[in-house]
Amino acid sequence: MRPITLSVIVITRNEAHNIAGCLSSVAFADEWIVVDSNSADGTQDIARQFGAQVVATDDWPGFGAQKNRALARAQGRWVLSIDADERVSDELAASIRRVLAADTSGHEAHAFSQVEPAQPLGYELSRLSSFCGQWMRHGDWYPDRVLRLFRREAGRFSDDLVHERLIVDGAVGRLAGELLHESMPTLDNAIDKMSRYSAGRARDKVRADVRGGLASALAHGLWAFIRCRLLRRGCLDGRLGFVLAVYVAEGPTIAT
Repeated sequence: MRPITLSVIVITRNEAHNIAGCLSSVAFADEWIVVDSNSADGTQDIARQFGAQVVATDDWPGFGAQKNRALARAQGRWVLSIDADERVSDELAASIRRVLAADTSGHEAHAFSQVEPAQPLGYELSRLSSFCGQWMRHGDWYPDRVLRLFRREAGRFSDDLVHERLIVDGAVGRLAGELLHESMPTLDNAIDKMSRYSAGRARDKVRADVRGGLASALAHGLWAFIRCRLLRRGCLDGRLGFVLAVYVAEGPTIAT
């Protein structure tokens, strides 16, 4: 068997409408690992039909811990972590292939030897997100740099319940191409997601003993609106750019 060069990891819950498109966009990988949390809509069956290894879990430990479960199953030299509502564009796929080729070229006999010091051990991707059906190319959501591609032994996820971070022990580069994030098709979806993420973020703050008052929250919200709408030119996204600035001011600061 040839060595596994790239593993794709995805965590899911009721993503039957997304998972096929997600996995199809990374069909060039060597293995796909889907860790699913009690889906009741056929997500697991669709992922298995694609060829993914599906791990079913009954509990929900939070985003960070769940992604570490998926990472623990990965066998690839490199790992790409994506969400079910994300798609790898053709240009980004080509960039990822170049990273893999540069890492293995000339080292066939030592497929798992150490990477040359000059090569990063992780890569940030430029994520382009949609909001209520419109791609948002300005404001706080673009360019949204997300660290997702990494050497398996060099990366791990933080234990945050939401807004987990990928921690890479080494240099980090950036790749050309966009990670397309089909997020929040309606305003109702956006409000529902903000409510769920805010609850998890509050629990993270309690766990970390982080405190703040009403004045601090209002000041943060006002600054977030000004930054998103004016300083980062969210006004160029039109009416939905204004709605997004209000959304950012009230809750998340990044596309989730």
